[in-house]
Amino acid sequence: MNMRRTALAVALASSALALGACGSMMKSDKMMMANSMTVPLSAANEVPPNSSSASGSAKVELDGSTLRWTVSYSGTTGPVTAGHFHGPALPGSNAGVVVPFTGSMASPISGTATITPAQAQQLKSGMWYVNLHTAAHPGGEIRGQVK
Repeated sequence: MNMRRTALAVALASSALALGACGSMMKSDKMMMANSMTVPLSAANEVPPNSSSASGSAKVELDGSTLRWTVSYSGTTGPVTAGHFHGPALPGSNAGVVVPFTGSMASPISGTATITPAQAQQLKSGMWYVNLHTAAHPGGEIRGQVK
């Protein structure tokens, strides 16, 4: 009778460990699905480049169809009048607005949007860029390719 209890206890403990491992693997898989990128922004990346000394960086996260961003910048020639994700375009090419930034354009700019699977694939393939616009540079003062 004592051997049966020991065997049952071992079986229950093994099952608990196995279930715990599965839960850890699922959490790990979910974390791996989120893509996080840091994007440097500069005037040299604009097409065509400009002489602005502004700089910045964007933290871009993609989790399934949820896109999140925080864009920080300094040194622009004036207030940022608009900011967007543009695409699809390779570095050195321009494209239309895909996701506009809304709300205050003061640094840092944060936001969230839901994008389509096709847009997520473009983003992950490096086909989108972040662009900040000012009155002095309406086509874009600083830009960075999301990679």
